[in-house]
Amino acid sequence: MTELAANDPLPKPKRDLAPILIPIALALAMIPLIGSTSSWVTLTVASLAMGMMIFIMASGLTLVFGLMDVLNFGHGAFIAVGAYIGTLILLPFAAAMQTDSLLINLAALAPAVLLSMAVSGALGLVVERVLILPVYGQHLKQILMTTGGLIVAEQTLYAIWGPAIIPLPLPASLRGSVILGDVAIAKYRLLAMLVGLIVFVAIQLVLNRTKLGLLIRAGVENREMVEALGYRIRRLFLGVFMTGSALAGLGGVMWALYREQVHASMSDDLTVLIFIVVIIGGLGSIGGCFIGAILVAMVANYGGFLLPKLALVSNILLMVAIPMWRPRGLYAVTSR
Repeated sequence: MTELAANDPLPKPKRDLAPILIPIALALAMIPLIGSTSSWVTLTVASLAMGMMIFIMASGLTLVFGLMDVLNFGHGAFIAVGAYIGTLILLPFAAAMQTDSLLINLAALAPAVLLSMAVSGALGLVVERVLILPVYGQHLKQILMTTGGLIVAEQTLYAIWGPAIIPLPLPASLRGSVILGDVAIAKYRLLAMLVGLIVFVAIQLVLNRTKLGLLIRAGVENREMVEALGYRIRRLFLGVFMTGSALAGLGGVMWALYREQVHASMSDDLTVLIFIVVIIGGLGSIGGCFIGAILVAMVANYGGFLLPKLALVSNILLMVAIPMWRPRGLYAVTSR
């Protein structure tokens, strides 16, 4: 075997395409089972939109879980807080939301989304400093502290807004569907898919194409080396935690608009889905989280259409099946 010359480029690692092919194969396998092409397209688009929203909420947790080795069981609190903060902005702008103008609707949505992300990120700062910082490296205490924080946050929301469900109607321009032949695709689902793709690309670019991402990944592998070079890795990890919290707030607003309602315990069921996505995707893997979110949404939608009773446990079955094939998730980043 010949040795590489000094000027020869390093061999590129082989791309693992198997996880990417799973949702494609699943979607194609559903065509004969569903029967109707229009129903299949509708279910597939609904799965992609739902998957994008789950990914937005789960991406922050997978960064914190995989890169910082922090078991944040209170991640759902950022989702609920983000939804309520968005509601505070959107309800006074009800007239603008019901105007049949996409530009005016987006102008009303933008400050709600930005404020939700800002408040959720600031709450993440407080949680990391108060609850997480004293228990770094102690997983059991992290679970207890963050679970306690989630309970406190949920009860605080109950105390402020009460147990009533607050309706949050979609903007007028995002209601209804785009008709393509016999297929009707909800407009809001298209927006959700676009936002999810933007978040995915942005995170990938930051982690893989910037100095900040290089420092974060290096700090995970060898924290002492990064600190010896003069970088404060603790501040970098704090930024990661705040970013994950802000993304949860963004996902909370989008999910509230998707369901057209807000309530204090809205994150309870979502938290289970998010942890399933993080586990099957691989700790710290944004790509795995992205594919895992789409798989979870596909299984939920296809299963709910074909076998409604099985749909209740379909995601649990998925969480069992994927680790049996790849114990560290679809795309393992860490050795944990």
